[in-house]
Amino acid sequence: MDYTTIQISRSTREKLNGLRAYKRMTYDELLNALMSLIPEGDDEGVYTEDFRASLLRGLLDVKEKKTHTVEEVKKQLGIQ
Repeated sequence: MDYTTIQISRSTREKLNGLRAYKRMTYDELLNALMSLIPEGDDEGVYTEDFRASLLRGLLDVKEKKTHTVEEVKKQLGIQ
């Protein structure tokens, strides 16, 4: 795979670090995961109202701590 360097601020890097699903997740993996959230067929930067609403609901869930870690879900399901 061919890689390139991008410039981001330290604060942006810290925000990206906070979004990682696991400690050793690469920025490439993280950015691809974030881009996969954009509905197919939408033009860049154009989101449907439903998509925006689902993002806002997700952000509220995170802020209100209504989310569970993968480890918590595995434990609840008895998967280890």
